[in-house]
This record gives sequence, C-alpha cells and structure tokens, in this order.
Amino acid sequence: MPTIGGSVIQNARRVPNREAIVAGDQRWTWREVDLSAARMAGALHAAGLGKGDRFGIVSGNTPGFLIASFAASRLGAIVVPINTRLAVPEIEHILADSGCGIVVASAEHLPRVEAASRFSEHLKVATLGPSGELPDLLDAVVPPPPVDEDRASESDDAFIVYTSGTTGSPKGVLLDHHRAVWAAMAQIVSLGLRDGDRYLHLPPLYHSGGVVFLNAITLLGGTNILIPEFDAGAVLEVVERERVAALLGVPTMYQFLLRHPDIDNRDLSSWRVGAFGAAPMPSTAIEAMLSKLPQVRFFQQCGQTEAGPTGLYSTVEQVRAEPDSSGHLAQPFVEARIVDSDGREVGPGSIGELELRGEPIMKGYWGNPEATAATLHDGWLRTGDLFHVSANGSMKLVDRLKDVIITGGRNVYSAEVEQALSRHPDIIDCAVIGRPHPDWGATVLAVITPRAGAGITADLVREHCRALLADYKIPREIVLGPIPRNAAGKVRKSVLREQFERATDPTNTPGS
Repeated sequence: MPTIGGSVIQNARRVPNREAIVAGDQRWTWREVDLSAARMAGALHAAGLGKGDRFGIVSGNTPGFLIASFAASRLGAIVVPINTRLAVPEIEHILADSGCGIVVASAEHLPRVEAASRFSEHLKVATLGPSGELPDLLDAVVPPPPVDEDRASESDDAFIVYTSGTTGSPKGVLLDHHRAVWAAMAQIVSLGLRDGDRYLHLPPLYHSGGVVFLNAITLLGGTNILIPEFDAGAVLEVVERERVAALLGVPTMYQFLLRHPDIDNRDLSSWRVGAFGAAPMPSTAIEAMLSKLPQVRFFQQCGQTEAGPTGLYSTVEQVRAEPDSSGHLAQPFVEARIVDSDGREVGPGSIGELELRGEPIMKGYWGNPEATAATLHDGWLRTGDLFHVSANGSMKLVDRLKDVIITGGRNVYSAEVEQALSRHPDIIDCAVIGRPHPDWGATVLAVITPRAGAGITADLVREHCRALLADYKIPREIVLGPIPRNAAGKVRKSVLREQFERATDPTNTPGS
C-alpha cells in the first residue's frame, strides 16, 4: 500500500505533466511538486527532522502547505496541521503537546507562531515564503541535497490532527499512513472520485476534512485547486474556469452559492460531485441544490476526525428521497452501529450512540492513553453522537454528547469557551450554548453572572476572549443573568436552549 509521500513520487513518474496544484496564477505539475518536495525534505532533514519527529504547519490553503506536508511525509515525519485562526496560547498548547521539533508558517501567521514557540529554545521556526531572517523553505535554491526517495512505511505515523474534547482541551488524533490511505480510499469509493479529478478545496487544509481530501486527490494523481478563502462568487468563477469536478462544502457554503446571482450565468457543467457535511443541511436547501444543479451528484456525509474522518453517508438517491437524514450507510471499509448505554444495538425507532469500526479509525489520541481507552473499545470508536434509527435504516443525528456547537461548519466546544470566560476576574459563573441561526447553523451564546458591582460589558468580555480563543469561538451574544443548575450543581443547558431556541437575526454572523 502506498504512503502519502510515496504517492507524490509515483505521480511524478506516472503523470508528470498533469497539474497537481492550481492557486490563482500559480500552476504546478506533479513533476514540479515532487522536485519542490524533495528539495524541502532535504532542507528539513538538514535541520534535524527525521522519522517520527513532529512537524507543525500553520498556513492557509496555499501551495506551500501541500509542499511542506509532502516533504515531511517522505521523511517519515508526522505532520501536525494547526488551525490558522487559533490564538497564541492555543497554538502553544498544540506545539508543546505534540512535541513539534520544527514548525513552519506562512508570513501572515508568523508573528503568532513565533510568540507561541518561545516556550521552547529547541523548537525551530521556518517560513513558507520570504520573511526576514528566518529560513524560507520554499526557496528554490537549497544547499542540502534533495531527498528523492520515500523513507516512510505504511505503519509509520503520518498525521496528528487536533480536535477539542468534552473538557475543552484539544486532543491530537493520531493516524498512520495505513489509516490515512484507507480514509482517503473511503472517500474515493463512496463519492465516485476518478483518476485525475480536479478538486476544489473549500474547507481549510488544516481541518481533518481538508487532510483526507488532499490525500484522496494525491492518491488519484488529481489536481488540487486552492482559493485563499470562501467567497461564493469566486467559487463559481473558479469552478467554471478550472473545470472543477468535485468539492466538499459545509451547508453554509452551499446556501451562499445558491443565493449568488452568478449561479445561473456560469458554465458549471464540469461539476460532477458535491459532498456536504459537518452540520445539518435544511431540506429546502437540498431541494434547491437538486433543482439548480441537476448535473451534480450530491452526497451527504456525517463523520468524525477520530474516524479518519469517515463515518456515515447518503447516496445521491438517498439524499433526494430523505433530505432530513444524516446518513444511511457506513462508508466503504467502515462498520457502523447504534448502541444503547449498555453497548447493545438498538432497533428501529430507538435512539443510541453511533460507534464506528474499520481501517481508517485512529490509532488513538497522541500522548493521552486515558482518553484513548475511554473512546476506543474492542476496535470500536465511541463517537459521542446520538442518532435516531428509522425503520428503513436511515439515521438522524439528534444530539451530541460532547456539547459541540457547529457554526459555519466549524466545531466550537462550549467547555472551551466557558474556560476562557471563567478566567475573567469579574465573571463568577457562565454557560455557553449554541443558538440556531438560519445561515450559520448556530452562533455562540454565553450567559454570564458577573461579580456584584462589576461594570462588565459585552465588548469587554469579547476583548478578554480575543486573546484566548480563535475568533469564531468568541460569543456573538452575551446575556447577563443567573445560570440554571440542578441539585448536583450541573448546568441545565436544556433550560437555556429552550429559552434561546429562536433563531438569531441573519445579519448577526460569525467572523469569517
């Protein structure tokens, strides 16, 4: 079975002149990508990076991200993609927890990375592109000899992708090359991706959804088309100009595409596969997608980072017949079951927790055997997601044990936000929930109890959070009041959700 870095080398031999990366005016063939990755691998090796070492990447959807990831992979190093929107303390935690020896950043993210790396005098920082005195790993002239061979094997660890847990502390999901390849194969088979497909990356590459589709397109020798950020008009223009065949988007993205006036004026005939997931899609939006884009085969996905990410999906026909379902089938190479609290499978009409088993399931949480033992049992992954099972076998997500808030397709864990709020000296109690929003799925709402006599305001609270949290995690609504708790002292979030169940004004949108 190929490794991720080895697939790049194979592509350079099999389809050397096929485009591998398109980013605006920049175009790279697979031969050029292989040469650049070999040079960068040589520089990283000279800097001390080797098999099993962790290599952090803080970059948006840029060619540099791909080259850096491919270079580290062929050395047998473990790639640690880091969310570009994290605050300095959050980046520092991931660098320290993963034990990164080298971290590379694009210029716009370099100041936060440098600040976050000061905890260790041994952590090396480099750049993707020229930036002052730091080494530029994209420099075409690299003195060390290039690394032309793949030094990784199928069983070597490949990625640590961080995801927040129920306590709010980020945990690193560990995947070896075997698991990464099988997760990519699950996407290829379930969606019908083809050799040489031109794929438009919309989710960030640091996200598990970005990683798995980068790997899938690499295995297929396809073309990775990159745009710096989501803009509905730009997406439609790129799909037409670059003859995009496939993309994955969160429901919010699809709704903005449907509303854009250019959707009826662009030639989108090349677009064959449209996957969506990460949040529920309104049935009205699915109906509009099927009407406006009849040539696109739409697939629904409901997965988890700990599963590669893989999980459940619905075929084109199932999406059309039951748009309200979260999934009908386990993806290829994955088993799924819905179980009660005693681990027994539930029947139709019942609600239980989704468990997954198969080739793509994570090895475990990096450096966290306790969390691993609590999540993996007898080969099964406890997802913490509750599903209702219908008579025909379709499954619908009804709740999340992890109290996740999904806003614009991004996960925000209430416990993490509550921890940040509790660090404010004038806040004596707080609770965070998601409030429904017609475009974004949900917005983050915080109920806080201030210290008596404190002159606390919503702006002051947000300013406090800005230094601790990524912008999309900062509460958009802040309500002053008591926190409902039960006799055991636990927050009764069901009461808060009932109180704030009305959707917010569509103009109150999260930061992009």
